[in-house]
Amino acid sequence: MGLGDIVSQQLVERRGLQEHQTRRTWTMVFLGCGFVGPVVGGWYKILDRLIPGTTKLDALKKMFLDQGAFAPCFLGCFLPLVGTLNGLSAQDNWAKLQRDYPDALITNYYLWPAVQLANFYLVPLHYRLAVVQGVAIIWNSYLSWKAHQL
Repeated sequence: MGLGDIVSQQLVERRGLQEHQTRRTWTMVFLGCGFVGPVVGGWYKILDRLIPGTTKLDALKKMFLDQGAFAPCFLGCFLPLVGTLNGLSAQDNWAKLQRDYPDALITNYYLWPAVQLANFYLVPLHYRLAVVQGVAIIWNSYLSWKAHQL
């Protein structure tokens, strides 16, 4: 999450080192360690218990459950959490969520279904979070940019 924020600030937003918001990066590190990692890691364990197989059909079922149930809920929690940590009022946070959530969810669907289908079919459970975190550097850059737009 922290690396994604650095990429967002430096390559997407082109802030430069002088304008880099270190607090923002640490907020994203905190969210990665305290929320994203535990929640996503726990979700993969639950998902593997719900659908224990490794066939193509099982991978497809996992991907649909992941993208149909987990992704919308996760984004609906993540975006307001960032807003809260950034000091937004409840009213401003709600308005920001209404503005940003649809675009973030649609963008999610451009990237994650293919990644997750391959992940669930080809990667053993204990490596899935690592695979996702590799791809997530790009995704986290987007999320950081989206979550910090005012």
